[in-house]
Amino acid sequence: MSKYILIPDSFKGSLSSEEICGILGREIRTLEPEAEICSIPVADGGEGTVDAFLAALGGEKIPVSCRDPYGRAITACYGLLPDGGTAVIEMAAAAGLPLVGDDRRVADATTYGVGQLMAHALERGAKRIVLGLGGSATNDGGCGAAAALGVEFLDQADRAFVPVGGTLHRIARIRTDGLMPRLREAEVIAMCDIDNPLCGENGAAAVFGPQKGADAQAVRLLDDGLRHLAEVIERDLGSDLLALPGGGAAGGFGAGSAAFLGAKLQMGIETVLELVDFDRLAADADLVITGEGRLDSQSLRGKVVIGVARRAKRLGVPVAALVGSCELPDAAVYEAGVSGIFPIHRFGVDRFCGRGRGRFRMPGVRTEAGPRVLDADGQADDCGEVSAVCRAYRRRSGGSWLGMLRIR
Repeated sequence: MSKYILIPDSFKGSLSSEEICGILGREIRTLEPEAEICSIPVADGGEGTVDAFLAALGGEKIPVSCRDPYGRAITACYGLLPDGGTAVIEMAAAAGLPLVGDDRRVADATTYGVGQLMAHALERGAKRIVLGLGGSATNDGGCGAAAALGVEFLDQADRAFVPVGGTLHRIARIRTDGLMPRLREAEVIAMCDIDNPLCGENGAAAVFGPQKGADAQAVRLLDDGLRHLAEVIERDLGSDLLALPGGGAAGGFGAGSAAFLGAKLQMGIETVLELVDFDRLAADADLVITGEGRLDSQSLRGKVVIGVARRAKRLGVPVAALVGSCELPDAAVYEAGVSGIFPIHRFGVDRFCGRGRGRFRMPGVRTEAGPRVLDADGQADDCGEVSAVCRAYRRRSGGSWLGMLRIR
């Protein structure tokens, strides 16, 4: 009996990770009814992260009364995993763009509600918080969340206030004496899939501010505010955040989570692989199937496909990647541990490649004789133009993804 690990990213605007796992699982069952299938839905820290973790590991959603980005009362949820000590929180649940709709006023938006979710989880006994940084409507450097957890921001008149993106320049001093004691004892992991710095032309305001409603003038205001915040943090807390990779994530919450919450910034897929104990699950697997919408230069930083492939490579398990497009050189993908790349659509991708390791067959598998494909009878034929054969193969398989993978 073969064992398959299914761990795809979502295809944004098309299918969720959980839906893809369902499709793959059904296809595998048609080819190998007795197969062992382990589905691990993946999210990148944005909307859907809690659902993905709960689908993979179990647990429950905990509703909490908190504030939205404009301070309005809402009910948001976080996930509590079966161990009872790990909480998964999407900052988008309390500070996400969907909550503001078309009324995008990033300079006025706060992450305070995210801090309220964290406080609730800590009071409930969580010892580890996995914080998804994605889909934010904010640019406050995480100051709102920090304030909800006991950090005090003082202006020139020594008056406490809760900064938003447009008032970061008013911060004169930061005090952490009142920080929630349970937070000091907890582990905080911030899922962060970008490496943008806090400030500058590649920083939070310049790159992500416009999609949150900031015009050119507002971008300058927000960027100056984050730079001022970094200077005060370095002076009062001793943390240099300006060069921190990922500091610009979620409107500067990447930097703020490190400075105020003691968070470790980590690629989302690495967090997922650790929490699900991927190495143990995949050690005896015959095939890992992963995927994402596009393989590009960002993927090499360790997004889903490449992150999974690197782990599987260490275990000696082959990896098939289902993608919408691939903009990376073959060598870079293979070196990371991907055995073969397959498009999710019938037409439009003329580039199939694969470097099999003898555990499964696919069009374009590289064997001792060089690139080869399987004909309709499952026999290996040399093929110089892989794409033509793959299109014919798709027609014979009815366009099925798994019809492309001749599983033994």
